[in-house]
Amino acid sequence: MGSILKDKLAYLFKWEILALLLLDCVLLPAALFTAVWLRLGAEWDPKITPHIWLFFCLPLWTIPLFIQLGLYRAIIKFLDDTVVYIVFIGVTVSVLVLTVFIHFSNALAFPRTAIIIYWLFALVYIGGSRFMLRGILRKIGYNAEARPVAIYGAGSAGVQLATSLTHGNEYAPLLFIDDDESKWYKTIRGLKVYPPNELILVTKLYHIEEVLLAIPSAPLSRRREIINQLEENSIYVKTLPGLASIISGEVKFSDIKDVDIEDLLGRLPVPPNNELLTKNIVGKSVLVTGAGGSIGSELSRQIAALNPERLVILDSSEFALYNIEQELRNRFAYVNLVVILGSVTNEKLVSAVLNRYKVNTIYHAAAYKHVPMVEANPLAGLENNGLGTYVVAEAALNAGVDNMVLISTDKAVRPTNVMGASKRLAELILQAFAEKSGHTVFNMVRFGNVLGSSGSVVPLFKRQIRSGGPITVTHPDIIRYFMTIPEAVQLVIQAGNMAIGGEVFVLDMGDPVKIVDLARKMIYLSGLTLKDAENRSGDIEIKFTGLRPGEKLYEELLIGNNPDKTQHERIMKANEKFIAMELLKPKLLLMSDFIRFNEIHAALDLLKELVIEYTPGIE
Repeated sequence: MGSILKDKLAYLFKWEILALLLLDCVLLPAALFTAVWLRLGAEWDPKITPHIWLFFCLPLWTIPLFIQLGLYRAIIKFLDDTVVYIVFIGVTVSVLVLTVFIHFSNALAFPRTAIIIYWLFALVYIGGSRFMLRGILRKIGYNAEARPVAIYGAGSAGVQLATSLTHGNEYAPLLFIDDDESKWYKTIRGLKVYPPNELILVTKLYHIEEVLLAIPSAPLSRRREIINQLEENSIYVKTLPGLASIISGEVKFSDIKDVDIEDLLGRLPVPPNNELLTKNIVGKSVLVTGAGGSIGSELSRQIAALNPERLVILDSSEFALYNIEQELRNRFAYVNLVVILGSVTNEKLVSAVLNRYKVNTIYHAAAYKHVPMVEANPLAGLENNGLGTYVVAEAALNAGVDNMVLISTDKAVRPTNVMGASKRLAELILQAFAEKSGHTVFNMVRFGNVLGSSGSVVPLFKRQIRSGGPITVTHPDIIRYFMTIPEAVQLVIQAGNMAIGGEVFVLDMGDPVKIVDLARKMIYLSGLTLKDAENRSGDIEIKFTGLRPGEKLYEELLIGNNPDKTQHERIMKANEKFIAMELLKPKLLLMSDFIRFNEIHAALDLLKELVIEYTPGIE
């Protein structure tokens, strides 16, 4: 008890608390005086004068009540609506005590109705003083450098964000915007709520240059509408981290982040077909080649989450393999994980892995995919992408693997570079194996760019923006299709599981994106301005560097026309010609010799013969 009393006395001696105590000592008698004056008017009853001591004794029992209820523990600047409850209880008990004193002191001349009026005025004086002080402190208490912001979303996330930001000095929340009509023009946590159609008006009125999105449950389409509206009016936008990260404790509500371009380019995923998702994974031994890459690592994550009997990950990059191994062991400790460092061109290694670990399903993601890099090193690309695929496919056939899925690319369609042609060669190899295979189901899945991969323009643009620019775009008219890595991988797994042999599955990539528009959007989302002829004082410039060797203005997903539909709305099946194995194998052996003896021109001539659509350097 002694330590509790000591703690209570300690906080009473802070100047803020003392100031409030003195204020309440004045307001309580003032409330009673106002009540009596309103009741009696100018006709002051002299009989009340002997009992004037009651006016000044009110704080003697009311202040301890407030202390016990915790009224003085609340920091005025961060006061919330619970203070109303505390004041109500405290004042009500104070009135009851006052009534008892009046009764036993025989103050018969004291007007009884004044007690009720006192109750009302005490509530107004004590409670109102708190909210008035809160408003004043919030107006003058912000750091002069704090950015005035509006919060879009007055739901639980937005309210918690506003409360959290008041503890810091970086942002000064001034108002809410919300789609819910029932909240319009009401005040929440001291901030007024405005409708969306007044967004631009109020941001100008309050000189707000930044809006914080706190609408985690809003559909992607609505978020895009809001961001596009803000961009048109040069108002920057930031967003909350994902609620999962907040709940897990990884981040706080105050951890505002830039809106990722992935949030705007990505699509709402279609719910997966669970049968397709699990068919060749649950209870199976699964191998992922190129497991350290962007697609391979996401394949490994999603496969691990589906409870395979064993997950074997293989990559030639020690660093990349180490990273994905550590992540998988931390996130999926229950998975039987096998880590293989090596190349898919090593026949003995691949065969040993398939046989030793009794692999049922292979996802072949190992490939060199950077167009300029492979263009400058064509033999390495042909060996890894083409002959490496042959090695894995032949080993799969000999080991009795159930299913092999090749991860392909839209650059394999009418390729203009070695990388694309080498991936088309990989497709031809799998198609040839599929024709002759009795047990193993060979198939391939073709799709375009994925957001965030090492070869994507998105991370490149982010680096260029961080370094102050310029952003380099090869051509003002170049377009690309984009898909998030998780969506692409989920569709890859489902496509591979619906195969019966030899299919070229093609993913629906959505609408194409103009790369220069992507660059402009990323500059805006970074809170910067475009530097161009119209705005010489801008932050980031866009420079056009010209198409790189082998680069196309646009990519295609189909060689032929009229793809077939499948049981999944975002997966199509292409009908394309291929080369029979008896004709293809001698050419591959010849290609192997050309690579071994560094015969670049001969190898490229043979590549043109095998991939008849390959037209290097032609747009």
